[in-house]
Amino acid sequence: MRCLTTAVVLAVALAVPAHAEELTGTLKKIKETGAITLGVRDSAVPFSYIDEKQKTIGYAIDICMKIVEEIKVELKLDKLAVNENLVTSSSRIPLMANGTIDLECGSTTNKRQKQVWFTNTHFLTASRFVSKKASKLDQVDDLKGKAVVSVSGTTNITQLNKANAARSLGITVMNAKYVPEAFLMVETDRAQAFVMDDIQLAAMIASAKDPSLYAISTGAFSDPEPYGIMLRKDDVPFKAVVDRATAKLYKSPEIEKIYNKWFMEPVPPRGLNFHVPMPVSMKKSFEHPSDNPDPASYGG
Repeated sequence: MRCLTTAVVLAVALAVPAHAEELTGTLKKIKETGAITLGVRDSAVPFSYIDEKQKTIGYAIDICMKIVEEIKVELKLDKLAVNENLVTSSSRIPLMANGTIDLECGSTTNKRQKQVWFTNTHFLTASRFVSKKASKLDQVDDLKGKAVVSVSGTTNITQLNKANAARSLGITVMNAKYVPEAFLMVETDRAQAFVMDDIQLAAMIASAKDPSLYAISTGAFSDPEPYGIMLRKDDVPFKAVVDRATAKLYKSPEIEKIYNKWFMEPVPPRGLNFHVPMPVSMKKSFEHPSDNPDPASYGG
């Protein structure tokens, strides 16, 4: 009997740590700390930015909060604290890799899967440039010999450099740290054009003193590119929860309400309206949620 009792005690003792080890990676971290940290932007209007009350708001923030709700249910938590950490184009990937942030809620293109992972696509954009209408610049080749700015650490500046070299355009490539800084360089004629995701360029034009002065190019540096919420690489259990949350949202009527709130209605703090209806390609991507960065999967 004593041997049997000892065996039972040992079995129970061994079972406890085994159960405790069920959670791994980010889910374990969140469960143990009772908190999740979101990487947010301060000026990526209307995806992730700070309003007049110093609160972080935006399209990507609304989506991230839906993910947070799913995580809370998954971990059976009564409360889950949501912390924020400001990130830039250059710092977002290192801060994700070193565990500082758990989700990046901004406007990051799904082009970095060797470094990080992404959840299902929430927006499609193309890399174009903004310039003053008086310059009459519309195609990539029109930038030959011009001073052109883009933001450090983005796929846009990589695409600009590649096109510059491949086509021998002789462009003077200038670096900016933030989107508003880059647009200001065009406003003040320090640069003739600014290369960025077209929706972010639309946001800058909408917020300009005189929007009628600017135009977004027809010519593009890329095919349509997907935006995704970024998470740590190789964290399969966490990605499964995040993917489930986004797929559920994107297949529901709620995603259209969230989209229209940020792209078809006036947004704080200045009441800007981007007037960008949801394209057919995005509707298709929401019907079949995917983290596939291939533009062909979204109908081009």
